[in-house]
Amino acid sequence: MITDILSQIKICISRGKVDQKSTYPSDLKGQKGAYELTDEALNSGIHAKIILNEALIPGMEIVGNKFRAGQIYVPDVLIAAKAMKSAMELIKPYFISGDVKYRGKVILGTVAGDLHDIGKNLLKMTLEGGGWEIIDLGVDAGAEKFLTALGSGDVKAVGLSALLTTTMLNMGPIAESIRKFYPDALIMVGGAPLSDSFAQEIGADFYGESPQEALEFLNEKIEFGKF
Repeated sequence: MITDILSQIKICISRGKVDQKSTYPSDLKGQKGAYELTDEALNSGIHAKIILNEALIPGMEIVGNKFRAGQIYVPDVLIAAKAMKSAMELIKPYFISGDVKYRGKVILGTVAGDLHDIGKNLLKMTLEGGGWEIIDLGVDAGAEKFLTALGSGDVKAVGLSALLTTTMLNMGPIAESIRKFYPDALIMVGGAPLSDSFAQEIGADFYGESPQEALEFLNEKIEFGKF
C-alpha cells in the first residue's frame, strides 16, 4: 500500500533511521531506513512529489515540533537531517529533470568571521526537504558574497547564520548592503545568540529558533503570494 510505505518513510525521517546498516535507533536496527524505503517508493511508481510532500516534509515537521517543545535535542535533529539528506539524494534528480518544481531559491551563509555551520547546514537540509533550492555560501561570508549570489537572479530570500555574539554583529552591515541593492529580498537570521529584538534592530524580516520555523515562514509567503 502507498500509504504504508509513505508512513514508514516518515517514521524513519522523524526518528533518524538513515538506512538499513545504521544502528540508530536501536529498536529499528536491521530494518530498512529512509534511503531504501524512498528508493522502493520511487521504483514502485510513487511520484517524487508525493514522497516529498507526504513523507519527507511531514517527517521533518515532527522533528521541528519536538525540538521546539524540548522533547529532543540538537543531536537528534542532526541524525534526522541525515536521514532526510539520504532520501533527498534520490529525490533531487526529479528536481533537475523538472518533474518536481522548486518553490524558489534561497541563499544561506554563515556570516563573516564565523566558521560554525551546524545551524546553517540543518536549515539547508530542512529547506531542501521542503522543496527549496539552496545556494550555500558556506562560512565566513561577507556582504560581497551575498550580493554576488543575489545577482544570480530569482532569489526569494537570504538566510544569515551566526553562533558567536561577536560575529552576529556582522549581520547588521550585511543586511544593510542587501537592503540597499536588493530591497525586495527577504532577510532571515538565526543562531544561538540571536533574538527577535536583534533581528528587528538590523531590519531582518524573520528570526527563528528552529529550521522548521524558517520553512514555515517561507511556505507561508508562497501561499499568500508575498513573493
